[in-house]
Amino acid sequence: MTIPKHNEIRLPILNLLKNGAQIQIRDFVGPMANCFNLTEEEKSKKYASGQKDKFANRVFWALSYLNMSSLIQKPKRGVYEISEKGLELLKTPDRIDTYIKKKLTKRKTKQSDKKLEDISEKNSELTPREVLSNAYEEIQQSIFSEILDTILLKSPKEFEGLVVQLLQKMGYGGKLKNSGIVTQYSNDKGIDGIIKEDVLGLGRIHIQAKRYKQNSNVPREDIQKFVGALAVAQSNKGVFITTSNFTKGANEYVKNLNATTTIVLINGEKLAKFIYDFGLGMQVEETIEIKKLDSDFWDNMEDEKVRS
Repeated sequence: MTIPKHNEIRLPILNLLKNGAQIQIRDFVGPMANCFNLTEEEKSKKYASGQKDKFANRVFWALSYLNMSSLIQKPKRGVYEISEKGLELLKTPDRIDTYIKKKLTKRKTKQSDKKLEDISEKNSELTPREVLSNAYEEIQQSIFSEILDTILLKSPKEFEGLVVQLLQKMGYGGKLKNSGIVTQYSNDKGIDGIIKEDVLGLGRIHIQAKRYKQNSNVPREDIQKFVGALAVAQSNKGVFITTSNFTKGANEYVKNLNATTTIVLINGEKLAKFIYDFGLGMQVEETIEIKKLDSDFWDNMEDEKVRS
């Protein structure tokens, strides 16, 4: 039979999990292949690049969409279980795809008013390059969510170390040895990390890190406390990083700070993007080359003369 699309795999996954099972991500491929009666050849068929199994990749995308729409959840890294909403929708399975599409459409970035598109539907108006670009953005968004999910499984202390490493990876501290410091956990006085900008330590960036769930936004009061901690440390530069977001009051407070104090707010979306872009704890999974004609090479060749 034809290898099923990822949207066709969603319902079988929910049925597999409906009895409360917790299943590791790698253990979905076999049961799903059996569900669709795939042959060994179909299970092992790869994309044109030759780097990925087509069916396994579609299973992982089905899991990703179910997770992003909260129909399944991760009790721990790499393990999935069905959610209450997933159990509810199993009673009306014909609503599942519509629910997922609506849920994903509501996922907006703060940097853009564009809605995330469901790339499972083909748009005949798009060029192949535009389709590829949209697919790349969708893959990124899925990985950003996985980055934040993984961070939330780690301890607050590990998160503090992570953000110090990230700022160093971004170039702060330059090539100074031991430029990043994670402060003593039990007595940090409101400062979780410090980046030394020069050899003498005259320039310093102080860091506050809050590992919050995505629906628990950082309030104005937390930023005010951080500004107070900077004053005690005799510093005028700070970075406040969270896995969630900041309230409107927190953002307005930072905008209205006097010119002598600079606070940079990094929310969960920016944090995940920085981790991805600067390759902290990431590895390249696949590289696709798109080539174009070298006009200098071809223009040096003599054109055929047109006969009259």
